[in-house]
Amino acid sequence: MNKLFKNCLFLLAAGALAVSCADYNVIDDFKAERDPSFVEPYKDLGPVKSYLDRTKYPNMSLGATLKVTDFNKQDLAHAAAITNFDDVAFGTTLMSGAIINERGVMNFLDMIDLLDHVEEIGGTVFGSPIAANANQADAWINTLTAPIEIPVDPIEDKVVDYTTMEEFTGTAISGRPAIEKNYDGEDNALKCPKRAKVYIVEGFDVDPLGAYTITFYAKVDKDESVICTFADNKIQENGADKKFAIKAGKWVKVVVEARPAEGAKNGYLMIEGNLNSVVYIQKVIVVHNPDNHRPQTEQEKKDTLQYAINTWCDGLMKINEGRIKSFDLIDEAIDTKAELENGMYDLKHSPDNLYWQDVLGSENYAPVISKAASDAFVNHGGNANELKFFISESGLENPKKMESLKYWINIWDQNQAKIDGINAKLNLTYSEDEAKQNETKASLDNLLDNLATTGKLIRLSNFDIKYQDATGANVLAKDITLDQRQRLADFYGYVIRSYMNKIPNDKQAGICKGNIADTSDPVGLWSVDKDSKDWVRTATYKAFCDALSGQ
Repeated sequence: MNKLFKNCLFLLAAGALAVSCADYNVIDDFKAERDPSFVEPYKDLGPVKSYLDRTKYPNMSLGATLKVTDFNKQDLAHAAAITNFDDVAFGTTLMSGAIINERGVMNFLDMIDLLDHVEEIGGTVFGSPIAANANQADAWINTLTAPIEIPVDPIEDKVVDYTTMEEFTGTAISGRPAIEKNYDGEDNALKCPKRAKVYIVEGFDVDPLGAYTITFYAKVDKDESVICTFADNKIQENGADKKFAIKAGKWVKVVVEARPAEGAKNGYLMIEGNLNSVVYIQKVIVVHNPDNHRPQTEQEKKDTLQYAINTWCDGLMKINEGRIKSFDLIDEAIDTKAELENGMYDLKHSPDNLYWQDVLGSENYAPVISKAASDAFVNHGGNANELKFFISESGLENPKKMESLKYWINIWDQNQAKIDGINAKLNLTYSEDEAKQNETKASLDNLLDNLATTGKLIRLSNFDIKYQDATGANVLAKDITLDQRQRLADFYGYVIRSYMNKIPNDKQAGICKGNIADTSDPVGLWSVDKDSKDWVRTATYKAFCDALSGQ
């Protein structure tokens, strides 16, 4: 650990000194300056986590959410998080969508850096969701489950031999094509006048996925070129109509490679654009190669996704080496727009992206994921007795969604899934409208009561509270008054005390702050000075300390 980092930890913990964002990583001639967060009236408060009675609340952990890049910078956000909180969570930035590219290559460089650093300082990490519907490696999954190539034979769709025809009975958009008898002294030929638009072959069905080759034999008196349209699709090259050249004086073989336009049903090849010479056509042959892919069978998709989840979990846990011991197993699985026959909400399914549960089956979704992750955790040095998996879900203040989550967890438990807890994502707003605020409190208390009945470990995350005035308008961080900030802080304290009182001590997995400093909303334990960008403790900081200490 470098000298600068040791000094910063010591000084932050002592409540005395630190460095600004701009100077945080400068280690030459290091001199600590006063931390602007240690100002009246909160300068004498210690780190937030120091106020929690670990004897009374042995399982409770305080978490902070950061981006991986912000954490690895090791500036003020990093120092504030590790000094005041027990663990750090990284949201979606350690999920497969941020790590696996479409070819299945996994980039764990940021994760390696942060885990090595966290291990060095004796901290802990709460793991990002292992499986979800969003922020997954969709490009990789789509590649793995793409249709399989199969051998196919070309199909001859149509042959038109004008050398034996006596009369042209086809289609002409303009001009008057006709059969020229004994054109070259031997055989007949189709005569296409200048500036005509003539279907030289037509009357066959098109395969929308087929790749077509149309070959025709043409002769002109002067060097000429034609433009071709195949099944409503004008052939182009480099953004312009492609011209097919025909040299004068001999029969020339012209080959057109084309695909039908989307939605086209009638097959034809039309030629046009011959401004200088009549074009004579002898023979036209249409051949297409049908799509050489077939969809994977349901069993093949299942095997493929089992391979994918095993590969992802193995890569993740190999880098982890047993260091992250608690993970969200599945994130945001419940679909409030789809009901089962029993009235419970279904899991999310998609006609566009392939979700794990679409193929693995809703009942086996969590069991398959938890087994793959558990096995990989143990195989790469983890202690199975220390591993904890949570089901992460938002909107659980909706009683039906809460009941639906309990329903699915019960099914997954019966199918031998490892599910230790529920990670309830909060979406809270303080309102100056007393009726709204009382409703919010009642809804929160009801949620905590419901969570307590599950018998699972309970973690609250996304713990940010926005502020609304009496009209329902959001109050921004730059506009909030000291009185409003105190009301907001008091509500933070209410949530923490309610959690500690309603959730049994042995089931308290902890609370995780969404943003530790203000964003555009006044959600932080610290506000951000608009000029210096330094952090200043807010009333919410004190509210955390008071609530955790039982005040």
